[in-house]
Amino acid sequence: MLILLTLIFIAGYVLITVEHSIKINKTATALMTGVVCWAAYALLGGDKETIGHQLEHHLTDSAEILFFLMGAMAVVELIDVHDGFTLITDRIASRNIRTLLWVISLLTFFMSALLDNLTTSIVMITVIRKLIRDLEDRRIMAGMIILAANSGGAWSPIGDISTTMLWIGGQISAFHIISTMLLPSLVSLLVPLAILTRVYKPQPLPPIPPEYLGPSRPYVTPITRRDRRTMLAIGLGGMLFVPIFKTVTHLPPYMGMMMVLGLIWVASEVIHSDKDEAQRKKFTASYALSRIDTPSILFFLGILLAVGSLEATGVLRGLADALSRAVGNLDTIVLLIGIVSAVVDNVPIVAASMGMYDLQTYPVDSKLWTFMAYCAGTGGSLLLIGSAAGVAVMGMEKMAFGWYLRKISWLALIGYLAGAGVYLAGFSLFQ
Repeated sequence: MLILLTLIFIAGYVLITVEHSIKINKTATALMTGVVCWAAYALLGGDKETIGHQLEHHLTDSAEILFFLMGAMAVVELIDVHDGFTLITDRIASRNIRTLLWVISLLTFFMSALLDNLTTSIVMITVIRKLIRDLEDRRIMAGMIILAANSGGAWSPIGDISTTMLWIGGQISAFHIISTMLLPSLVSLLVPLAILTRVYKPQPLPPIPPEYLGPSRPYVTPITRRDRRTMLAIGLGGMLFVPIFKTVTHLPPYMGMMMVLGLIWVASEVIHSDKDEAQRKKFTASYALSRIDTPSILFFLGILLAVGSLEATGVLRGLADALSRAVGNLDTIVLLIGIVSAVVDNVPIVAASMGMYDLQTYPVDSKLWTFMAYCAGTGGSLLLIGSAAGVAVMGMEKMAFGWYLRKISWLALIGYLAGAGVYLAGFSLFQ
């Protein structure tokens, strides 16, 4: 049975990785893989009542992650539909390409920690399209946006799905991951950024002609500007509030996120209460919920169910023992996990790791979990397909896999190892 479950999971995962070739959406494959794994376990595993209780346990853990993500996505959509992010991005006005590179990268780094790396990447790509005409310069900037978004998400409990999973699962606490991973994550960005500044010789940015920018922005009334500020403040302030809510109440993070969604929902209703139904529609939370990435939510569900079946049957524990015998050093294992996450999605990698190692042996905020948050988050920058941010930018900028490998991957690898070195050195000195 264990061999069959492993083969089903591997087959499903292979189909997920080649979704563009076989033209079958990865969400469908993930859902089928999760259900078939549990069905095989139920048919071959013996006690049906015990298996049912195990499924209920894993579904509860998965639901906490999914409800959190749904709430976060809806909050971001409500900010975006009110043009709240323009209050930040419109202040970028430098015409020096090197200065712009640093400003864009650092802004992406910190925005990603508050939002998520995918949303931040999309927002910042939209910004650089208005500022940079040269295709090569824009691709370099886009490559650094991927790197900055992934690095920024790694040190925040709400910035990257892998860090969020570890936080919701109880492996890390919000204050610990921020205090210990901010510097390594920042180093993983600053080192590549400094190298690129030295070796890259861009052409001076010419003034942007009006015809390239398109139609001028419509006049923004003081009331509209106030509404933008209100929605941005509630949204971003609410995101910051979620870890505090969990710390004070000890309730799961999705409860805090639901509170934030409720608050920003009420704000949107009050702001547009004087409009008729047709005018209000696109500003409502109902409309925002219809625009969230539901296939990604279901993809996570399928993956988490499949990984849950491997955990329930002991497959993951056996894999952990095999890795310990083959590699030995736990830091090296986690570094390799980060590199593997550049080839395959970090969601199943982290989910599997959470099943391989238990909280009794490795308690909350132990070195294993903290280092895994860094490696799984930043490791996705090593390849263009290694993160949701990379895949989104690849589609928006028509970026080639080979170009990224030649121009950005080596910088990402240097940053990845530099940040890891900073964390391990700091742990050795202060623990």
